[in-house]
Amino acid sequence: MMYPYITLADETEITHSGLLDRSGTQTVEVHFERPTEHGFDSARCVLPDYQWKFNEGYSKEEIAFFEELLRHNAHLLYRYAEQGGIHCA
Repeated sequence: MMYPYITLADETEITHSGLLDRSGTQTVEVHFERPTEHGFDSARCVLPDYQWKFNEGYSKEEIAFFEELLRHNAHLLYRYAEQGGIHCA
């Protein structure tokens, strides 16, 4: 299951998985998706290694921006992944 995290000004939706156990390491998958005229741009990164599983439509500069955003937000993404998403009152 993917949980909503944030929507950027360019309409990129960022969502994240719950905590995943990969060979004894807790990981979180973060998905980026933006509507286009012909579908969606999408990319997915796995924390804590910042390994990009795929990128369809985002530029190198956009991926670099996303990676910087992830480095500043990884602690929150792990917290929310553990809690099953952001819980708003």
